[in-house]
Amino acid sequence: MYLKKPLWSDALKKSGGPGPGADADSDAGAGGASPEPERDSPLAVVEELVGLLTKQRVYREVTLALRTGLRDARAEFSFLRVRGLRSLLKFLRSVSESDTTIELFALSQSVRELQVVPVLFQHSLKDAEEGNVASLDHIFAVEPLKITSPSTDAEAALALRVLEGCCLLHTESTILAHQHKAIPVLMNILSTRGVLEQGACLDALISIMLDSSANQLDFESCRGIEEVAELIRDKQIDENLRLKCGEFLLLLIGHVNGRDKSPMATVHEDIRQLLGEKSASLIWAASQFGSTLDPDQRLTALHIQARRVLESIGMY
Repeated sequence: MYLKKPLWSDALKKSGGPGPGADADSDAGAGGASPEPERDSPLAVVEELVGLLTKQRVYREVTLALRTGLRDARAEFSFLRVRGLRSLLKFLRSVSESDTTIELFALSQSVRELQVVPVLFQHSLKDAEEGNVASLDHIFAVEPLKITSPSTDAEAALALRVLEGCCLLHTESTILAHQHKAIPVLMNILSTRGVLEQGACLDALISIMLDSSANQLDFESCRGIEEVAELIRDKQIDENLRLKCGEFLLLLIGHVNGRDKSPMATVHEDIRQLLGEKSASLIWAASQFGSTLDPDQRLTALHIQARRVLESIGMY
C-alpha cells in the first residue's frame, strides 16, 4: 500500500496564506484582544475537508489491498495463495508505519469479508489441523471434486507471519484466532513441520497469547511449555530453532511476570521442573532485559540472553 500524493493535497499550501478574513483578525489583534481561532473560517473548513478526503482515500486503499490479497489467499492452488500471503504481509508492514493506517486496518477487520485471520486457518493452515489424508467420502463422491493443492512449507510459514502481524496490529484478531482453535493448530505445526514453519510458529504463538487469557489457557492445556522445552533440550535439531525457543521462553516469562491472575502465572514453575532450577532462574532474570532500550538494542539483548539460556541448559 504505497499511495501517491493526491493533487488536491497541496491546495492549502498554494493558497498562500490564511485566506479570507485575515485582515479582520489582524485588526482585532491590534486592539489588544487576543483573537480566538475561527473554527468555521474558510481555511479551517478546507483543512477539515482535505483531512476527511485523505482518510477516506487511505481507507479505500486499505480495503482494496485486503480484497486483492485475500482473493489470492483463498485460491485453490498453493502458488496463488503464496502470492496473496506475500501481498498481505507487505501490506501489514506498510500499515504498521502509521497510527492512522493501523486504526483503519482495525476498522476494516470489523467487516467479515475483509477479516484476514479466518482465511489463514480456512486455507493455508487448514492442512495443519485436518491433515493431508483424503477422506473416502471424497474418493467415492459422485460430484466432480474441487481439487485444492495442500499448503507448502513456504505457504504455511508466510501464513504464520501474516497471523503474527494481524494479532500485533489488531488485538481483536487474537479472538478470531481463538475461535479457529489457533493454539492446537500451531502446536501441531510446532511438533510436525520443518524448521521454517517452527520458527514462524513460535513468533506467532507469542503474538496470539498477548493479553489473551483464552489463548493462554489453550497453550497450557496443550502442554505448550513441555513441547518448547523438549525442542530446546534436543541438541540434534537446528541451533537457530533452539535459540528461537530460548527467545520464546524469555518473551513468555517477561510477558506474564507479575500478573498473578494470568492463566499462565505458574509458567516459571513449569520451566523450573522441565529445565532445572539454574536455567529457570536465568530465564526469569534475563526476561527482564531492555525495558529502557530502543527496539534494535532490545532485539540484540534478546539474542544474547537466548544464547546464554542454551548454554545453561547444556551445562544442566
